[in-house]
Amino acid sequence: MAFVIVACCIALLVLLLTWGKLNAFLAFLIVAIISGIWLNVPIQKIPAALQKGIGDTVGSLMMILTLGAMLGKLVAESGAAKQIANTLMQTFGPKYVQWALLIAGFIIGIPLYYGVGFVLMVPLIFSVIYQYKLPAVYIGLPTLTALSVTHGFLPPHPSPVVLAGQFKANMGITLMYGLAVAIPAVIIAGPVFARWLKGIPTGPLQLFQVKEDERKPGKLNSFLTALLPVFLLMITTVLPKNNFLHFAGEAPIVMLFCLLIATFTLGILQQTPVKAVMSTYTEAVKDVAMILLIIAGAGALKEVLAQSGVSEQIAREMQTWPIHPLILGWLMAAIIRACVGSATIAGITAAGMVAPLVLQGHADPNLMVLSVGAGSLMFSHVNDAGFWMFKEYFNLSLKNTLLSWSVMETIVGITGLAGVLILDTII
Repeated sequence: MAFVIVACCIALLVLLLTWGKLNAFLAFLIVAIISGIWLNVPIQKIPAALQKGIGDTVGSLMMILTLGAMLGKLVAESGAAKQIANTLMQTFGPKYVQWALLIAGFIIGIPLYYGVGFVLMVPLIFSVIYQYKLPAVYIGLPTLTALSVTHGFLPPHPSPVVLAGQFKANMGITLMYGLAVAIPAVIIAGPVFARWLKGIPTGPLQLFQVKEDERKPGKLNSFLTALLPVFLLMITTVLPKNNFLHFAGEAPIVMLFCLLIATFTLGILQQTPVKAVMSTYTEAVKDVAMILLIIAGAGALKEVLAQSGVSEQIAREMQTWPIHPLILGWLMAAIIRACVGSATIAGITAAGMVAPLVLQGHADPNLMVLSVGAGSLMFSHVNDAGFWMFKEYFNLSLKNTLLSWSVMETIVGITGLAGVLILDTII
């Protein structure tokens, strides 16, 4: 019954957005309140759940998204993005630039949190799209596929690390198995699937629009400034941790530092007045304000569903099904993901239900981490913040976001399970 209620609430959300033409943030709040009442969350606790969901979701993303948008806007308007795009196209050619961006996304995605990697890669993707008038979804989706796969499959991302701890898995072995599963998943769900997306129309893409200006910073300056957050975050990840590195390695601190550096290298050094640079930052904040609100709404709905206990109910019911443990773990995570919208919540909730089977020796713990991780990426849709980030950044309709982003995530989940089962037969 709980699953039916959640399905009805998701259907209501889709109706409000498509037929009702409601603002997405308002639609999320309305559906979150209705979901809480229908799922018997004490009515006096619903406002607190909404606030917690918004705070937990936006609190972790606001600084990163805002600072990343400022950096991206400056990279675009200073001409650095155009310089980067020219260099990439000269090196790989238009035919292979999609693969160049995909490889960059995969490498960046291993050490970086998904939201950080997304914000860092989007300006680079758009610079190629604008400069060479290539199809936006066709070029951009494979790169974001790589980020999504590393987030769901590979340590040191939060979900795989927590799952490895619950299943008593070996982190190094899990990472090696994860790479073996992740690479085919990225290729199939990325460049192979994207071939069918060349005709997907996008609205006007203004967020990182490159200005037609012959004045550009040098190649080295452009690349180093744009990729400085990646280098710093990777370095602070691998270095032994002390109090200073714990502070300096946090993504918001890194982004703030890199923005200050960019203000000098792409602004002051290029003889752009500081006032003009600050005006660029103000425009960037306006651009991402609605994106932040939509993500906040998705977080509110996610928290209400989590507090209702619906994910635990679904998982307990499925635990009695006569299915191979690896498939069971994947299926639990997939259904909870579709209901709740959070890959991390889906993975951790499913892990709690199948952990006894793993600890009793019914499945390889390293493979179970990957199986649950693959399931947690299945069918991202309207209750997932990542879905809305992709939709709003690429200015897509709801239908085309489902046909591109949601199908991509589903291919990732299915391909991941297939890879896990193949490894299981070999091992």
